[in-house]
Amino acid sequence: MTRLLVIGLDGATLDLIRPWAAAGRLPVLSRLMDAGAWGPLRSTIPAASFPAWTSLVTGVNPGRHGVLDFTERVPGTYRVRFVNGSYRRVPALWTRLSAAGRRVAVLTVPATYPPEPVDGVMVSGFDSPLATAIDGSFVHPRAFYRDIRRLVGRVPFADFQEVTTGPGWHTGALARLLDGVERRTKLAAWLLERQRPDALMVVFGESDTVAHHFWRFHDPRSPRHAPSPFAGAIARVYEALDRAVGALLAAAPPDAAVAIVSDHGSGGASDRVVHLNRRLAECGLLGFRRASRGRLAGLVRAAALRAVPRRLQGALVRRAPAAAGRLEGLHRLAGIEWSRTLAYAEELDYHPSVWLNLRGREPEGVVDPAAYRATRGRVAAALAGWRDEAGRPVVERVWRREELYAGPFVGRAPDLVLELARLDGYSPSCLRSVGPGPALRRLAPAEHGGGKGRGMNGAHRRDGLFILAGAGVRRAGELGPADIVDVAPTVLALAGEPVPAGLDGRPIAAALDAEPRSAPDPLADTAPALRPFDDDETRDLEARLAALGYLEPGRTSE
Repeated sequence: MTRLLVIGLDGATLDLIRPWAAAGRLPVLSRLMDAGAWGPLRSTIPAASFPAWTSLVTGVNPGRHGVLDFTERVPGTYRVRFVNGSYRRVPALWTRLSAAGRRVAVLTVPATYPPEPVDGVMVSGFDSPLATAIDGSFVHPRAFYRDIRRLVGRVPFADFQEVTTGPGWHTGALARLLDGVERRTKLAAWLLERQRPDALMVVFGESDTVAHHFWRFHDPRSPRHAPSPFAGAIARVYEALDRAVGALLAAAPPDAAVAIVSDHGSGGASDRVVHLNRRLAECGLLGFRRASRGRLAGLVRAAALRAVPRRLQGALVRRAPAAAGRLEGLHRLAGIEWSRTLAYAEELDYHPSVWLNLRGREPEGVVDPAAYRATRGRVAAALAGWRDEAGRPVVERVWRREELYAGPFVGRAPDLVLELARLDGYSPSCLRSVGPGPALRRLAPAEHGGGKGRGMNGAHRRDGLFILAGAGVRRAGELGPADIVDVAPTVLALAGEPVPAGLDGRPIAAALDAEPRSAPDPLADTAPALRPFDDDETRDLEARLAALGYLEPGRTSE
């Protein structure tokens, strides 16, 4: 029975690992690359953590597993609600291994709250992009939480605000990121040594966070570059993760199969800002109200987030959810005149996309369902034809949702998903319009730091990575790109389990010593019991999301 060690490095990129490994700065990862097979791993579109990690652990696309973002639309409204791991409609790796009689340990994989009753131990990942640390509700069996507290104390995610990154912020953030790597490593190594699971999967999020906030210090070519003592911060986190991989290899059986994976890559952001709703307005597809209350609400909200300490923001929103909801409505969508709007964007920086204002789906929809295809084509053409002052395209590709996804949940996706064009290799920021104005602009130098919701200076890239080594892995060296849905069948094959028929992904055959076996899927109709967040949890999530800039307070209130 082959033992498995799967280590996720959120946002890790070969653009950094390849040169640093060659220079001797990442000796453990370098050794694994030399001994096994590795290459780029093509992520979902958009390359966002919830759909990407869920695709990685299920082997199917978001249209089949049902997790397309950390929120989903509330039918018949312009609001959204939070999703969690129970919304996943396809079994994950640990479910399949448990059903096959394998004992598993699963640590901090995104989109896995609430924990599933696996044969072994499960510590959920962040239930939203803003959970700050695990508590007992994140753990199965719950009694194991006492052991975690005794061993490592808190197991943090990003337990600091990421909206305002002023003087002193980077010192504290880097220290907390390095501490988070150390705590997670200690817990995972203890599980390997004491619990001796047949398979362990752990995800480190620090590689993603450090790239978002420290890229401009690392990259002298960045249009936002600033000389700084933090020029080596990203390298320090990657070196800490390299040591973490080494510690886990030392704690694992010497004949284990090892997979290092990332959900997407990372790169630099440009100083260009794209305002999608203003572009739609320019093309006669969206109308703004004349009143400027939305802009005022945005200023009030931003001032409130700066003034209220990080750990008190949740209590503030929980005690005044109606006021927070009104503020959010003014800020986000109240500036749109729905009777004059054919299409609109939520203007999420990590997920540029457009919805039609469809009659019968949106509460104030104006687009006749019979005109859906024609209207969507008109909107797509307006975005595809967008050019900047130098004649360069602003949008690289406009995808219709059925071009990206297949399955019963395609209807949960936006009608159009965009890939914005990079400028000299740097990604633009998609920020909120909050009323009329220029659809394209440049960030002022004072904005180059860019906290969450304000255009972070590091951005996602679609290509993550895979590194395979150990038992069952061929010493194949660098391989061509694999798809993120190929990871689950590859890991199952390395475990000696048959690959279920019907997955979207295929084993990375060039990396494997033996021909993978296939079999009918014994869990084809199995999915977690749906467990939506209750009202208290939703309010708490709203507050935490707002604190890090993913969303304004009250956005999800129904």
